[in-house]
Amino acid sequence: MEKFLLIETSTDACSVALTDGENIIASEYIQEYKAHARLLVPLVEKVLSEGSVTIGQCAAVSVSEGPGSYTGLRVGVSSAKGLCYGANIPLIGIPTLDILAQMGLEHKKSENCVIVPMLDARRMEVYCSSYDAMGERISDVKAEILDENSFSGLFSRYDQIIFIGDGAEKFRTCLDEEKLSKSTIIGCRPDARYMAPSTIKAYNKKEFKDVAYFEPFYLKDFVAGVSKKSLI
Repeated sequence: MEKFLLIETSTDACSVALTDGENIIASEYIQEYKAHARLLVPLVEKVLSEGSVTIGQCAAVSVSEGPGSYTGLRVGVSSAKGLCYGANIPLIGIPTLDILAQMGLEHKKSENCVIVPMLDARRMEVYCSSYDAMGERISDVKAEILDENSFSGLFSRYDQIIFIGDGAEKFRTCLDEEKLSKSTIIGCRPDARYMAPSTIKAYNKKEFKDVAYFEPFYLKDFVAGVSKKSLI
């Protein structure tokens, strides 16, 4: 089986996994705010060492491509591109919401269910999409401001709605008792271990990214904040 290095840095969590096909050989997961630049390379070195594998022995590097944290995505994609360029191996990009949808499949209790991954976009806004009971995307990725009317159509069509991601928990306050009874709410960050199925599918289809020109999918333009010190 081909071996893959998987990198996920779209939130405040940083995770790396080494797989043999879909089998996890080694993995690391650390949640620490704005530490991706410091943590990622040591984590990559650690999982490769644990698996007794060099980067050149991997069939490809797969990276979470967004949406998500501007800084986190930039660090992850830049590192993945560097690894692929140095080892002359393909680069694969996996949509961040696809990873959360794969994680959501573990919480499926009904075949008539839909998975709604949610990435926190501050205040009551999330980046989200919808996936069917097989983990296939059925709607476009969008920015959604959560309120009591959000996803009303899903509640009328499905027996179970799985809301998953670091933006999912804040939706709970918008739901009435009837909607809550249909909801499974999982607060979590994307984990590189769940990138394997999508990575293998992309690899078999030869859906590779251009190492020179590939950029993350930010969904929204980055707006730099103004330091409070600069206003003094």
